[in-house]
Amino acid sequence: MALDTSADSPAPLRQISQLLDGYIGRLGAVWVEAEIAQLTRRQGICFLTLRDLGAKISIDAKCHVSILDASPIPVTEGSRVVVHAKPAFYAPRGSLSLDLREIRPQGEGELLAQLERRRQLLAAEGLFDPRLKKPLPLLPRGIGLITGRASAAERDILENARLRWPDVRFVVRHALMQGNDSARDVMTALAELSADRSIDLIVIARGGGSVEDLLPFSDEALVRAVHACTLPVVSAIGHEPDTPILDLVADLRASTPTDAAKRIVPDVREELAGVAMMRERASVAIRSILDREVRGLDDIRSRPVLSQPSTLVDAQQSLVHDWRDRSRRSLGHRLDRAGDEIVHHLARVRGLSPLATLERGYGVAQLPGGTVVTSVRQVAVGDELTIRVADGTVATRVVTTATAETTSTTDPTEDSHA
Repeated sequence: MALDTSADSPAPLRQISQLLDGYIGRLGAVWVEAEIAQLTRRQGICFLTLRDLGAKISIDAKCHVSILDASPIPVTEGSRVVVHAKPAFYAPRGSLSLDLREIRPQGEGELLAQLERRRQLLAAEGLFDPRLKKPLPLLPRGIGLITGRASAAERDILENARLRWPDVRFVVRHALMQGNDSARDVMTALAELSADRSIDLIVIARGGGSVEDLLPFSDEALVRAVHACTLPVVSAIGHEPDTPILDLVADLRASTPTDAAKRIVPDVREELAGVAMMRERASVAIRSILDREVRGLDDIRSRPVLSQPSTLVDAQQSLVHDWRDRSRRSLGHRLDRAGDEIVHHLARVRGLSPLATLERGYGVAQLPGGTVVTSVRQVAVGDELTIRVADGTVATRVVTTATAETTSTTDPTEDSHA
């Protein structure tokens, strides 16, 4: 119902604000397609300016930061979005705005959101684990190249690689680099090159393009085929800002095809310079070692033990002679003392020896059993005795006995022997 007012009976401004608030409140939440013209992020809240896609019409909007962060891809100024919003009228200032409840990227943004979800799923499976990356050979025997026919990427890789290493060998497989059949063609070429035993490395290369043009290189089947490849794979798709999922699963990501050519083969000039430098460093090191050893030998030769090697021997020889002479003198003294002791003991032994007594004319009478006769009571007339003298024995028979003295007569019938 229209408000009944006149110049004489105007309505107060607050009434008009309240009516506008009621009218706008009855509109309810709506889905709106627009472009983000301006975005200001503050503590806990974001302020946006939405602009119509076809007309020069804009409106302010706001939302909590969690609404913006919930978007599957980053939302920035210039992004095309579809928002779920409720119109709100702020009566104190008489301003209209939209309270955003959901933000969905559209167009290219929606495509990027789908790729991001696919990337997250593949990452959760571990396909991008850095530990699974295979190292590139220093100098591959053969390089497989998958690219478009007569493309700038093919020319850049071949020319730059051969400038760096003229003997590099390429096996080129052409495939569609755009369109619905592109991923299948690349997988076919990848399988052929993987089966070639002369190839040590595979490069997949394409020039720049839009997100839709590079979409085949984020195909899940192609990503899994590269992950399963037994040879190292280099991804050289697009330019530096382009990041298809193939870059993440490849063993090496090159920012451009030219960059790939620089990273798959060494530069022969740099390698020759490096060899020359290493040879020079080795030569300097060897000369330094030889000089040090020569100085060491000179120092050793200058020492007395080597300059006059007989000095040490002479000193030791003198000590040996001194000890030898001392040993001889000591041994001679000991032998002299031992000889004197032997002579002394020999004299005593001889003085006490029964043989010495016998040599003075004494004899020892013995009975046949060997018993020494010390008394006349031990024998009787007719007993046979043996008399031991200094130089032998005499056999005799007792004729008579006397206590005062002993008289023996030798029986002429008995034989005597010495």
